[in-house]
Amino acid sequence: MIPFRLPADELEYAVLVEIWRRGSASVRQLHESLGVPANLVYTTTAKVVDRLREKGLIRRQRQGQAFVYRPRIAAEEVERARARSTVTRLLGSTPRAAVATLVEAVESLDPGLLEELERAVAERRRTTRGT
Repeated sequence: MIPFRLPADELEYAVLVEIWRRGSASVRQLHESLGVPANLVYTTTAKVVDRLREKGLIRRQRQGQAFVYRPRIAAEEVERARARSTVTRLLGSTPRAAVATLVEAVESLDPGLLEELERAVAERRRTTRGT
């Protein structure tokens, strides 16, 4: 597994998603599709791209006079890490009460999800026990 740090905010995440969507992009392309509509200056977009590169999420390659940026980490891997981070923050230091509340919330949204959760837990137990 390649080490990386998660995007720190929605702008970093939006730029990363756009790079995944395109496959590769220059800062100019990213700025035109994300920065201009959000009234950001070009240097803000460039700084966000630099931060994503420092975090190990993207890599750059010179193409003519400019750099082109490509994903270094698959979207699925980042999404799993984001979900894990969110759940860890949600559960906090007293996870039992938070888990009970989560089960109640899931049940109120869609009782069928509770069965899916139960199957997922059973599958996880089987795979971690090696049976």
